[in-house]
Amino acid sequence: MTDVLAGSRASQTRSRFRVIAAAGSVGLGTLACDGRLVMGSALDIAVRNERGVVIAAVTGEIDISTVAQLRERLYELAGNGGTLIVDLNRVTFIDSAGLGALVGTAQRAAEHGGSLHAVCAQPQPRRLLWMTGVDKRIPLWATMAGALMFQEASQGSTGPGA
Repeated sequence: MTDVLAGSRASQTRSRFRVIAAAGSVGLGTLACDGRLVMGSALDIAVRNERGVVIAAVTGEIDISTVAQLRERLYELAGNGGTLIVDLNRVTFIDSAGLGALVGTAQRAAEHGGSLHAVCAQPQPRRLLWMTGVDKRIPLWATMAGALMFQEASQGSTGPGA
């Protein structure tokens, strides 16, 4: 009886690890050495100025464990007014917390006389932005070149003589 019970527990443990490992392989998290499912990974936000526009290039997964870092940095940038473009092309996963941070950043930018645009060609984040309607509040571009061309055209149309 003990051998059967021990075998059953071992089987349950192996099954649990397979499920967690499978979850990690589809971008839901990674498996820690003690069997815990760890959400997110390091998030990198590189900021640069290009053609008079602030660009925040985000790399990694945006979820509950990384969203505070993203929100803090984007709110800071949006508070300066002007146009802010968030490049999500290196984002492999985004959840509702990430969507909330983007919408909040768009609101903050508007309050300071600016705007937020997003660039994303990655299927999962782009589909989520579209399905939730966030793309109606935040202009969504497939390429950085497209977003920058739009900004240049809109700045040119508001200048003297326009």
